[in-house]
Amino acid sequence: MPEPECGAVAFLQRFGSTLNLNPHLHVLVLDGVYTCPALDAPPIFHRLPDPTDTEIAQLLASLRTRLTRRLTRIGILPPPDDDTEAPPLPFDSPALGACYAASLQGRIALGDTAGAPVARLGRDPDAAFAPPAGARLAVQHGFTLHAGVRISGNDRERLERLCRYVARPALATERLTLRDDGTARYRLRRPFPDGTTAVAFEPLTLIEKLAALVPPPRAHLVTYHGVLAPNAAWRDAIVPRVTPSPSLRRRRKRRLDDDAEDPRRYTWAELMKRVFHLDVLTCDRCGKPRRLIALLTDPPVVRAILQCLGLPTEPPPLHPPRWPP
Repeated sequence: MPEPECGAVAFLQRFGSTLNLNPHLHVLVLDGVYTCPALDAPPIFHRLPDPTDTEIAQLLASLRTRLTRRLTRIGILPPPDDDTEAPPLPFDSPALGACYAASLQGRIALGDTAGAPVARLGRDPDAAFAPPAGARLAVQHGFTLHAGVRISGNDRERLERLCRYVARPALATERLTLRDDGTARYRLRRPFPDGTTAVAFEPLTLIEKLAALVPPPRAHLVTYHGVLAPNAAWRDAIVPRVTPSPSLRRRRKRRLDDDAEDPRRYTWAELMKRVFHLDVLTCDRCGKPRRLIALLTDPPVVRAILQCLGLPTEPPPLHPPRWPP
C-alpha cells in the first residue's frame, strides 16, 4: 500500500509591515493525510489532531537546525566552531546588496543619511521588546513558527480571504501618503507594541526599500507540495473541479468552445476581474460585452491599420538600465 501523503501550498513573502526585507513563509497545510487502500481505489482523507505547543516547538527546532546546516553547507554561514565572520553574499551589484542588508536592519542604504535608522512615527524609544506569545507559537533564536489558524474545508469564503492575505502584494497604496515636506509616510495596519504607527521615507529611501522587495528573476513565490504538487499521482482525485455558474458558463460560450475548455481553469479575463475588479470584456463606452471580430497577425495589415488610426507602428526604444551614481 502506498505511504500516506499530505499536501501544502507555500507562499514566500519578502516584506514586513514597514516595507522592510523580511523573508518568511506562509504555508497552507492540510490538517491530515491521504491514504490509498489499493492502487485502483480513490484516496481517503484522515484528519489528524491539532498540534500541541510542544510539537510546534520541536518542529521549529528541527527546521532551524536543518536550515542552519543548509546555509553552512552552501557557504552563506560559517561553521559553528568557526569564529570568523560570515562570507559576503554573492550579489552581482554591491548597491543591491547594500539595499538588502540595510532593509533587513531597518536602516537607510543610500544617500546622505546612509546608515541611519528608518524614521518611525509614534515610537517610544524606552519601550521594552516583548517577544510574541500565544497558542501554538514557538520562538527560538530569531526563528518563529505559528500554527494557530485553522479553517474548515467547507468555509470557502474564509479560506479565500486567507489566500488573499498570504498572497497580498508588499505595498498597500491606500496607506501610503506624500507629506508636505516631500517625504513619504507609510501607515501601519496595526500599531507596533512600542507605539509605532507609521514610517517615513525620503523619496530615494522609498525607492531603495521597494527595490529590495523585488524578487530575483525566475523565483517562484508560490509552490505546491505533496498531493497538491502539479505532478502528484493523486492530485486529480483530490483537487476539486471548478463548477462554473450559469452566467459564467454563458459568457464562456460566447467566447470559446466549451468542449475545448478545461473547467478547472479560469480565463485571463476572469482572473483580471477576480483580482483587480476590472472587467476587460465590457466596453467602456456603451457598457455592453465586447466580442471578437477578427484576430490580426499579419504585420503589413496591422501596420496599415495603425497608420490609418494615427498610431505609432513601431514600439518605443528601450533604454539600458542605469545603476545609481
